[in-house]
Amino acid sequence: MCEALHQRGDVERLATFLWSLPPSELLRGNESILRARAVVAFHRGSFHELYAILESHSFNPRWHTDLQNLWFRAHYNEAEKIRGRPLGAVDKYRLRKKYPLPKTIWDGEETVYCFKERSRNALKECYARNKYPTPDEKRALAKRTGLTLTQVSNWFKNRRQRDRTPQSRP
Repeated sequence: MCEALHQRGDVERLATFLWSLPPSELLRGNESILRARAVVAFHRGSFHELYAILESHSFNPRWHTDLQNLWFRAHYNEAEKIRGRPLGAVDKYRLRKKYPLPKTIWDGEETVYCFKERSRNALKECYARNKYPTPDEKRALAKRTGLTLTQVSNWFKNRRQRDRTPQSRP
């Protein structure tokens, strides 16, 4: 029920449904209900309740991206309300650094330029062995790292370009 109302974007009916539930411990620990409570808290501007929900339960990694977006959007909304103006890119960057994601909605691996550290290390290892991998090697590397073939190809092309010394350019 929570999933259907959430997917439809019917936050008011979702809130009404949540308040009709008995306050049993079993229901409070249900991940679907916790996610629904987080969405309702966000839409009502109850950001401290949202943070408490997100910090109190280790969520399935399947939901991490959605919950991370709620976390950051809540912090952005709070800051915009205080400052009385829309946030710029630098403001948002500073807020992300000031309020890092809790371990309950993040695998702890830092993402740099959209690539996980594990993926970047795999790319670097392959590059050290061969600066010009075959299409099959690129496909295997893409599968292993969770990146697309285009991302892998572009990474190698960019890396080779960066490794060229200024004197060797025509």
